[in-house]
Parts: sequence; C-alpha cells; structure tokens
Amino acid sequence: MMDKYISVPEVDERTLLYSILGFLWLEYIWEFYLLRRQHSVYRETKEVPQELKGILDEETFRKARLYSLDKSTFNLYKELVQILISTAFILYFGFFHFWTLSKTLLITIGIEKDDEIIQSVMFGFITNVYSTIISLPFSVYNTFVLEEKFGFNKQTCGFFIKDKIKAFIVGQIIMLPLIAAVVKIVQIGGEYFFVYLWLFAMLFTFFLMTVYPDYIAPLFDKYTALPEGELRNRIEELASSLKFPLYELYVVEGSKRSVHSNAYFYGFFKKKRIILFDTLLKNYTPINKTDSSEKKEVPGEKEADKKEGEAKGCSDDEVIAVLGHELGHWKLNHVLKNIIIMQINLFLMFLVFGLLSQYKTMYKSFGFMEEKPILIGFFIVLQFIFSPYNTVLGFFLTSLSRRFEFQADAFAKSLGHAECLCAALIKLNSDNLGFPVNDPLFSRWYHSHPPLLERLNALKKAA
Repeated sequence: MMDKYISVPEVDERTLLYSILGFLWLEYIWEFYLLRRQHSVYRETKEVPQELKGILDEETFRKARLYSLDKSTFNLYKELVQILISTAFILYFGFFHFWTLSKTLLITIGIEKDDEIIQSVMFGFITNVYSTIISLPFSVYNTFVLEEKFGFNKQTCGFFIKDKIKAFIVGQIIMLPLIAAVVKIVQIGGEYFFVYLWLFAMLFTFFLMTVYPDYIAPLFDKYTALPEGELRNRIEELASSLKFPLYELYVVEGSKRSVHSNAYFYGFFKKKRIILFDTLLKNYTPINKTDSSEKKEVPGEKEADKKEGEAKGCSDDEVIAVLGHELGHWKLNHVLKNIIIMQINLFLMFLVFGLLSQYKTMYKSFGFMEEKPILIGFFIVLQFIFSPYNTVLGFFLTSLSRRFEFQADAFAKSLGHAECLCAALIKLNSDNLGFPVNDPLFSRWYHSHPPLLERLNALKKAA
C-alpha cells in the first residue's frame, strides 16, 4: 500500500532512531529555555508592578511568587528526568522488551495462542502499569508537598491511593478494548483501513463524551444539583436568554481534592450540562462539610486560609459573569471548531500511519527485526514520527485558544458583565495564586488562556 502513495527514502535504522531522539532533545532544550526565562521572571519580580497596584495586594503577590517559583523548580527537574527516562527507553528498545514480556506473561497464564490482538492488549496493560509507576513519584510530590505547602491539597493519603487505583482500573476498562478494536480494524480494514480507523475513533470519542458525565465522572467526584435559589434562577435565565439548551446544573465537590476552582459545560444537542466547582461559589457549603470521615485532619488546610476576610470563591454576580464567558464559547461555536480541528488532525495522523505501517526501517529502529506489530507501529508514528508536527500544532492550538478566550470575554462584556468578569478574574487569580507577570515568549508558547493583565486590558477597552 505504501508504495502507491509515497516513496520513503531508505535510511539506516540507527539514523532514523537518532533523528527521533535528536528532535526530542531539541524540543526539550527549547522548552527548558522557555522555563528558565519564566523562572527568572518569578525570581526577579519581587514587588507588585505598577500596573497591578490596586489589583493584587502585597501578601497575595508574595505567595503567588513563591508558589510559582516552587512549581517552576519542580517542572525543571521533572522535565529533565522525563527526557532521560524517555531516551533510555528508546535506546534500550523498551517497546521491544515490553512486547516480548507480554508474550511471556501470556504463556505463563496459559495462553499460548499466537494472537496479535491478545498480545497487544497485554502490551497495552504493561505499558500502562509502567507509565503509572513512572508518573507516581511526581504526582505524590506535587500533591503532598507542593500543593499542600500552599494550602491547595485537601486529599488524605487514603483518598489519594483510592483515587489512583480507581483511575487505573477505569483507564484499563476503556483502553484495553480500544487497543483490541484498533488492531482488529487494521487487520480486516484492507488498503484503506485508516479511513475505518478514523470513523471508529470519531464514534468512540462521541460515545465516551456521552457516557462520561453519567457513568465515569461520578466514580471520582460527587455531583449534586445546584440548590434552588437566586443563583440557580439567574443561571437558568442567562441560559434561556441565549437559547442555551440547559439540561442539568450541577455542583461538583472539588473541595475534597483541592481548593482550585473552575466551571465548564459539556454535552450534545439538547442535553447540555453546566458544572460549577463548589470552590468557585463563595456561599456554597459542600454536603460533605459535616462528614467527619472526610473532614478529619485535612493536611492541606493552612491557618492562613482561616483568616477572617479571606473567604475564597466568587459572588453570585461574578459567577454569572464567568458563565457568560463560558456560554460565549458555545454561542461562538468554539467547541464545534475545536472538534472539527481534532477530527481533521486524527484523520491526518491515521493516514500517515497507514502510509508507514509497513515501513520496515521504522520497526527495526525500535528493535523489531522480524515482526511488525500493528500497535507498535501505531505508537511509533503517533508518539515519535509525529512529534515535530505535534509541536507545531500545539503552538497553533494554544494561539487559537487564546483568541477564543478573548472572544468569549468580549461576549460576556456584550451581556453587560465586563465589570463583574474583571472582578472574577482577579478573584480567581488570587485564590489560585496565579502569578500575573509573564515572560512574553513563555506565555505565547504555554498559556492557552491569556494572562490576567491582557484580559483585563481587553475588557476595559471601549466598545
């Protein structure tokens, strides 16, 4: 099939391998440079800049600076460790050894049939275990050291462990049948299997988005209907005025994990749901507030959080302004545009995989001298061959997201919520200890949401 479409230059497998590694390191060096630039901003900006006077108080600015410095230092070390682990995994043919191990484990449990689908599922399970083990130390440090130091973490050790186990099990239930389906589609799909693969991926994505709110999300967090009252009435009026098909209005008890706050909506057609984090609502009391089993000795609760006058969350007016912004994304079709971009990107990735699926050098570069396992080729193409493309696409999507955020802010302003949205942005920035001073290059590369000052200036401009 490949010969019909493209002519791949014959290169030595080591050359291809080192080319892949070379780009991964170039990308790491570039991102390390950006992280260092931003780290310097955190380190050198010790006073509230003139343009922020009256927006952020000195104490909040100081805490935000220290929090950002610690996060930046953590990320610098984390990125270094991850690139070293990835390099070792590639150089020592990690995929090949995991593939061999998967066959050995199947034989051990009495499955000696040479079936690529079954072996692919076992391979997927092994790689998921490996990824979980590798990421666990970073997750533990981030939760129980970094986040807890600044009063954000609300998880007990038991809650954390239970959550991780639950997430792993749910992940396997979803991913392992998906792996089997991908391999089967490639096996029976013929010359244009990538088209069927794309159609399957699209349907599976929509299916997952449909079942997630009712069957997956409640496994991890408690969702309760927003109580009747003024706030609920105002949200329903806002949705009705925009013809937003509000189906359900929930509060998620995110305070069991963290004091970070958020709001979002999801759902298809006439079944749209709006989700508010309880930490977003100043006057909301979580149902589990009086539950001693959940409340007992929360490690992340700092004395500073208990000071009078430091109540976190937004007022009702500010919540309505935030939802005006979120519904602006819907009204301006930002969600639909992102879905279209995602589907075009998926089709392109599957097409390239189809063109390279029989490219022997690609498999040899990762230690497969005889076999050409479908799942291995899939991983190599999507994770490594596509790496330069993903980097460029990521920057494009970040820039597009920033544009969408400005547009959603302008939409909220058109509804008359500019002043309250400004207040909400400042409040959320303070509650989450966001550092408002950014290196321009770092911000352009990483921030899918424009920095606080840029959003405030845009909202304050004359219509």
